[in-house]
Amino acid sequence: MKTSLIITTYNWKEALSAVLDSVLYQSILPDEVIIADDGSRDDTKKLINELQKEYPISLIHSWQADIGFRAAESRNRAISKANGDYIIIIDGDIVLPPSFVASHVNNAKQGQFIQGGRVLLNKERTNEVLKRHIIPKIWQSGLKNRHNTINCKQLSSMFSKISNSDRSTRSCNMSFWLSDIKKVNGFNNDFVGWGREDSEFVLRLLNSGVNRLYLKFAGAGYHLYHKENSRMSLPKNDQLLKNTISSKSTYCENGLNEIKETK
Repeated sequence: MKTSLIITTYNWKEALSAVLDSVLYQSILPDEVIIADDGSRDDTKKLINELQKEYPISLIHSWQADIGFRAAESRNRAISKANGDYIIIIDGDIVLPPSFVASHVNNAKQGQFIQGGRVLLNKERTNEVLKRHIIPKIWQSGLKNRHNTINCKQLSSMFSKISNSDRSTRSCNMSFWLSDIKKVNGFNNDFVGWGREDSEFVLRLLNSGVNRLYLKFAGAGYHLYHKENSRMSLPKNDQLLKNTISSKSTYCENGLNEIKETK
C-alpha cells in the first residue's frame, strides 16, 4: 500500500517547516508528501524548493492562485497529483508525533475512512514548537485535549469506534482510500471561504456506504495556535451542506474531475 501525505498550507512557512520536519521522524514514512498550497507567497515556494534538494522522499508542491479561501479545490488539486493508494490529509499547522503515519496505515481498512484527533497548543507552546521543532510532552502546560497525546494500541482498540456522522469532522487530520475519494468525486469546489467543505465531503462518503472510524489514542496531531479564519462564508456554505443532506448525495459535479492544471 503506497501512502500520500497531503499537507494544506497558506502563507505560514514557519509552521509548514515544523510540520515537514516532523514527517522525517515518522516510524513509517509516507511514500510521498504533497503540499496543497492555496496561493501562498514566494517565501513558501522558496522553502519547499530548498527542502526538495535533500528531502528523503518525494516532496511535491501543488499551488493555485490566491483568489480567496479555496481549501476544497486546493485539496483536489493535490489529490489529482497523488500516486498513493491511501491518502492522509493534514493541515500545515499540524505537527506530527513519530507514530502518526503508522497509526493511520495500521488502521486503514477497505470500506472505511479515518477521522483522527488533535492536541491544541496555546500561543506559548506553539512558539516553542516553531522555534525548536519539538513535540510537546503530556505533562507540559499549554495543552488542550491532553489525553490525545497518549498513543496506546490497547486503549485505541478499546475506544476507537465506527461513528457514521459528520459530527466532529476535522479535515486537519483524516485519511481515505484514493478509490473512495474518486468514487464521490473528491471535495466540492463550490465551497469558497472557510467552513463545511470537509463535512459535506464526509457526508457524501457516508452516503456512498463508506464507514467512518473515529480513531482514539492513536494518530493524533499537535495543532498550532493561530487566529480563527473569517466565518463570513458560512451561510452560503451551510446551504451547500444542507443540499447534500436533503438529497443524500454521493457525488458532486464540481469536484476532482474538474481540476485543470492551468488554474
